[in-house]
Amino acid sequence: MQDVPLTLAMRPYPHVRDLLEHRVPVPGISLTHLDLPIPEINARFALAREWEVSEFGLGKYSALRSQGDDSITAIPVFPHRAFRQRAMFVRADSDLRDPRELEGRTVGIPEWAQTAAVYARGFLVEQYGVDLARIAWVQAGVNDPGRAEKVALRLPAGVRYEPRPDRSLNGMLQAGEVDAVISAEAPSGVGTGAFRTLLADPDAAEQQYFRATKVFPIMHLVAIRRDLIDAHPWVAKRLTDAFEAARRPFGDVPPYGLEPNRPTLEAFLRYAHEQGITERRMAPEELFTP
Repeated sequence: MQDVPLTLAMRPYPHVRDLLEHRVPVPGISLTHLDLPIPEINARFALAREWEVSEFGLGKYSALRSQGDDSITAIPVFPHRAFRQRAMFVRADSDLRDPRELEGRTVGIPEWAQTAAVYARGFLVEQYGVDLARIAWVQAGVNDPGRAEKVALRLPAGVRYEPRPDRSLNGMLQAGEVDAVISAEAPSGVGTGAFRTLLADPDAAEQQYFRATKVFPIMHLVAIRRDLIDAHPWVAKRLTDAFEAARRPFGDVPPYGLEPNRPTLEAFLRYAHEQGITERRMAPEELFTP
């Protein structure tokens, strides 16, 4: 029987490289690896499904699945995780020192449905009691204009949200048009010393958050086009096993699978529903192919 050809778009993280470079085989599959920047991977897979298997943002994926989009499914493999307490930026001379002080201010985001922003807002609400409706939200590209949401939103009542396709978050923060930026990608002004993190000690905040919640934020999962699974149902298990084999030598990489990650997935899905990204409160089981 001829191997099934499929293309996988993913960054070459150390814990997946043995798979991407064919040192870990996937029986029955002829794998082609596509290495692109994450924003491009997310945009092209969200809008056009240009390849069969993709690293994909948990926020966009959850939104699409909650809206009944059955053209993609996923396996519980999580190639990228990151705490996002350090993803909140202000000008170096800002008077903002405490997340509670964001109420009454203007905050920029690259996309409301960006996974990093979902976790950061959840952190602000649950750890600091911030009312998201008391913030004016501005959506724009981080360092270049023109970025737009990739999924439909149902924003919570009272939330003020303005797209600014003509500006960048970096430029607006420099000009004082926004008071803070929440973004997985740091604005370029961070590298010049013009900006700083809102939290003085993000490391301590991350550790405290993990102790309190047991949440190690999942940014991306592995999404698969439904037509591939319909034609070859065994592909999901073979890919899961191969990713696990590539991960296993890295003892510091958290396990894949549903149950070990349930606290994180439940927290994210709670945040996503409260923030109007998913149309209903989803259960973790709904995210993955059987």
